[in-house]
Amino acid sequence: MVSGAGDHGGVLDDDAIAAILRDGLARGDLAGQRVLLIVPDGTRTAPMSRMFALIHAALRELGARCDVLIALGTHQPMDAGQIARLLGDGDPHWQSRYPDVSVENHAWWDPASFSTLGHIPAAELAVLSAGMLAQDVPVRINRRVHDYQRILICGPVFPHEVVGFSGGNKYLFPGISGREVIDVSHWLGALITSYALIGTPGITPVRALIDRAAALVPTPRQCIALVVQPGSTALCGVFVGTPEAAWAAASELSARTHVRTVAAPFRRVIAVMPPMYQDIWTAAKGMYKLEPIVADGGELVIYAPHITTFSVTHGAALEAIGGYHVRDYFVKQWARFREHPWGVMAHSTHLRGIGSYDPDTGERPRIQVTLATGIDAARCAAHHVGHADPASIDPAALRGREAESVLVVPNAGETLYRLATPTPRGSE
Repeated sequence: MVSGAGDHGGVLDDDAIAAILRDGLARGDLAGQRVLLIVPDGTRTAPMSRMFALIHAALRELGARCDVLIALGTHQPMDAGQIARLLGDGDPHWQSRYPDVSVENHAWWDPASFSTLGHIPAAELAVLSAGMLAQDVPVRINRRVHDYQRILICGPVFPHEVVGFSGGNKYLFPGISGREVIDVSHWLGALITSYALIGTPGITPVRALIDRAAALVPTPRQCIALVVQPGSTALCGVFVGTPEAAWAAASELSARTHVRTVAAPFRRVIAVMPPMYQDIWTAAKGMYKLEPIVADGGELVIYAPHITTFSVTHGAALEAIGGYHVRDYFVKQWARFREHPWGVMAHSTHLRGIGSYDPDTGERPRIQVTLATGIDAARCAAHHVGHADPASIDPAALRGREAESVLVVPNAGETLYRLATPTPRGSE
């Protein structure tokens, strides 16, 4: 049973959202319960301060109380100022409004923060992955899930390069999970390819794996799935229910809200990345969301002068694998790379895009990926991506040149662009 409403052409005001929350949380049997509220970090567009205020009020009406765990995955922890912007509208004294609430980052770097729930057997993984992977996968999660009577997930749903559409149980795995499920799920997504997965409706193989891991969580789970109006933080959809059901409703609306089609591919696409992306690890979403509309042999430019590093967290591991490569570069040299972090290799292939690899002739990516950032030419070359001086590119001056096969996309990273008549890819 899902409580909610959504319309990709409209927005919901606070009264409508509060009514949905009251109904949905009451149905979720949260009255009088201690609730762990799991929210995304600042790399997702959503009105989290507004939602937190409404959720807190709805739980208080039910006699419930909550603490907050920020689902970092393996992103950098948020500092006090960033948390204030996320949950308190930037007010440094925001927690005085919520004296009963504690807030923590998911401590993915600390082995003591995890609890092992069980494992997914190799035979089951082989079925879930259509035979692409077969190994036992330990399922670990932040041990704080055992300290509460209910888990409540709140976060937005967008087209996603690994799982099809983000949200739902993805805020558990990888949001607050151990490395094992992160590596296996992301590498499975890399084998299928971002090109083939992103924006795929329904239960993809990676979504099936994540849902299977989530089923091992013993604490009852509820979810508030949000659909954000493009270009703003207004909400055009809010759905409350189980993570599976709320996500299904939100992903259907996201498919109508966050996917834009174009008639023909472009030779050059410039993804202008907003400040919420602080490294290429996160800003690579500009590539994921726009790769489908770049012509064969064309160029995708990630324009982000504010970015000076490939990955705050995974920079050394990314350097160790030689930066960015097509999928088959790793697959055809698996003995060389299998001990490297699979999640890092997955990111590598997603940014490089689809293509082919031959030991004698090397890599042949379908398109060129160029970074117009604060990362210098030498570091770009060492990571096998192109470099452009951001001062040489004026996105504003290049807008309106679609007839010349140039497209500029401001605030890139969340809306998926597709061809009206897609070209099958992903098996190269």
